Amino acid sequence: MRAAVLQEHGRAPEINELPDPKAGDDEALIAVTTAPITPLDILCASGSSYFGKPAVPYVPGVQGVGVLAEDCAAGAAGTRVWFPTTAGMRPGNGSMAEYCVAPAHEVVALPDGVDDVQVAALGLSAVAAWMALTWRAGMRPGEQVLVLGGGGTVGQVAVQAARILGARRVVAACRSKEAQQVVREAGADAMVPILDGDDWPTLAYRMFVMSEGEGYDVVIDPLGGVPATAAAWVLASHGRLVNLGSAAGSTASFESERLRSRSAAILGYTNNDLSNEQRRSALLEVLGHAAAGRIRVQHETVPLDELPAAWTRQAAGAAKRRIVVRL
Repeated sequence: MRAAVLQEHGRAPEINELPDPKAGDDEALIAVTTAPITPLDILCASGSSYFGKPAVPYVPGVQGVGVLAEDCAAGAAGTRVWFPTTAGMRPGNGSMAEYCVAPAHEVVALPDGVDDVQVAALGLSAVAAWMALTWRAGMRPGEQVLVLGGGGTVGQVAVQAARILGARRVVAACRSKEAQQVVREAGADAMVPILDGDDWPTLAYRMFVMSEGEGYDVVIDPLGGVPATAAAWVLASHGRLVNLGSAAGSTASFESERLRSRSAAILGYTNNDLSNEQRRSALLEVLGHAAAGRIRVQHETVPLDELPAAWTRQAAGAAKRRIVVRL
């Protein structure tokens, strides 16, 4: 089979020929159709993630979409499925190959109405946005939500999901004009520009003005750094900030008196803390909304041969939207 193979940490994978994998007991053999290049893939492959340096060579890809190549506990051959892997986090190969093996109990049979590319573009990023709002933040109808990094895949889904979940107002904070247009299309009520050189008090003031002077009940934060520091300052009474990334910095500052005076909460989130059933349920719920046209994310597709160049763009921060590889 043809596969993308990471030979060295911090470099793009190469396209090589590998033997077809074989499924063991309680595993599913999947003919892969699409696989997204995600920030987690890039982070793991860099060798600098909190999972440690993965042994090389390996096939990256922490999730994918395809069809079951043979009957197994996950379903009959030909069943269309989404599946996760632990590539880059634990030994083993991932989804960026023509065939992949995954634990059968983690495979999710897909409903009609959403094509393979859309499923791959949404995937775990959509699960993270949905579960950060519902499970971690406990968002309630009528609350005001601030989404940091609104132009990213998590941000786009969070804006749309907050609307579906009954937010009275959704504000998105983002950096580029392109991202601002993306969040407009996603349905944000207002936008907060994040400008180069912003200090946190300046950005916090801008966020507060856009909250119509009320502060935010829920903040979805895939950025960390200065934006997270600013957002924590404008939490409303009993507000919750859920951090699920560090694209703008691995540290942020929170003033004790400010948090205590509002009984506010700073919460962490990772998909790795979800049970299989939680992940399955969240994915299917998001895909149901996608099939109905209520959730979508901007994406581009590339063939396997163009994966190394696409990977380099993603790693350099030059990709404007989620990249999905067709196999």
